[in-house]
Amino acid sequence: MERTLVMIKPDGVERNLIGKIIGIFEEKGLRVVALKKLKLSKEQAKVFYIVHKDRPFYESLTDYISSGPVVAMVLEGENSIKKVREIMGATNPQEAEEGTIRKLFGVNKEKNTVHGSDSPESAEKEIKFFFSEHELIGAEK
Repeated sequence: MERTLVMIKPDGVERNLIGKIIGIFEEKGLRVVALKKLKLSKEQAKVFYIVHKDRPFYESLTDYISSGPVVAMVLEGENSIKKVREIMGATNPQEAEEGTIRKLFGVNKEKNTVHGSDSPESAEKEIKFFFSEHELIGAEK
């Protein structure tokens, strides 16, 4: 079983899409291992998105992510990283496939409703950013 991090961004939280988004992931066979709602400071957002620090959108992205509450969750399942990326759709909602979360709910390239880890390395780092080991509750053994 693989684990990945998903974050519902401020636009998704503000528009009351938390349950709908979680439902989509669960319907596709993914299991919620951890879940929390929080508000990141600008400094925390900068640490979370440090991989983008040299990109022109870094400041606006970190401003946006710290502008309101987010929901962070860890999902578990077979090939969960790849599966989550497919369920979310392309970064730009206008380019996302029909039925994907970003096509259904995304506002624009920045306010695209969800973030998901893009590799096993980033999943591990991002999960640790939001959750301690005792907060991760996997499938019953």
